[in-house]
Amino acid sequence: MPAQQRDPNQILVVGARQTPFSDVYHHVLRAPWWLDLLALSGLFLLLNLVFAFAYLAVGGVEGAQPGSLADHFFFSVQTMGTIGYGVMHPLSLGAETLVTAEVVVGVSLVALASGMLFAKFSVPRARMQFAEWATISPFDGVPTLMFRLGNERASQIIEATVRVVMVRTERTAEGVTYYRLRDLKLERDHSPAISRSWNLLHRIDDSSPLHGATPETFARDQVELMVTVVGIDETSAQSLHARHTYLDEQVRWGARHADMVSELPDGSLQLDMREFHRVVPTAPTSTFPYPR
Repeated sequence: MPAQQRDPNQILVVGARQTPFSDVYHHVLRAPWWLDLLALSGLFLLLNLVFAFAYLAVGGVEGAQPGSLADHFFFSVQTMGTIGYGVMHPLSLGAETLVTAEVVVGVSLVALASGMLFAKFSVPRARMQFAEWATISPFDGVPTLMFRLGNERASQIIEATVRVVMVRTERTAEGVTYYRLRDLKLERDHSPAISRSWNLLHRIDDSSPLHGATPETFARDQVELMVTVVGIDETSAQSLHARHTYLDEQVRWGARHADMVSELPDGSLQLDMREFHRVVPTAPTSTFPYPR
């Protein structure tokens, strides 16, 4: 059963200044490739259309049909692309002036597009996979919060460090409600290399901020568990990071992640990625009565 998620990053913001053009570089890096290429193509066509109307207004393009927007548009494309002239070429001073201006615009556009696309290519992107569910079940007799993450690529993430922060609503003695962040200590928060799968454990003992928590208190306090991973991609040697948030309804009480590793008849080990997201129920105990 897939998790019914609400996106914790979707927050209605009111009163903020809308400045879509003040940080174009950041928007280009964050936008998907298809949107960047579509915007670049649209800008190229728009600029050529503007210059086509300008050539129509001043005239002086030899070989173009008088009043033909199509001829002047394709003349503009030849000029901006610096691909050389065929039948059509400028004759008048006005047309030559426009050609000079368009060449400057075209070269600047190519330089700008090349720089931004190269920067987009250069940004390291983590292909981390997080299990759909976090689980809580007894581990060595102690209730333990467990996560599972892994690297989707065949390469490894070296010198990886994981941090887990719990966010929940709390109320002060004065009756003020606020969000409070608490770090959750992991059994191991560092690994020399992450490959396909890594299970993370937080023991819910007397020192844990989750001590005494129940599914009901998770829902009441709107608990969120933020998991962040920082490491170095062994192929590109660039630092990268990834993050994931588990909401209260994405925590399975009385369950654990399914085993992924099994031994084959010849003694070799097999890692079954089909089991990555699957969880299995655990038996209730007198101190941990879940699942109910």
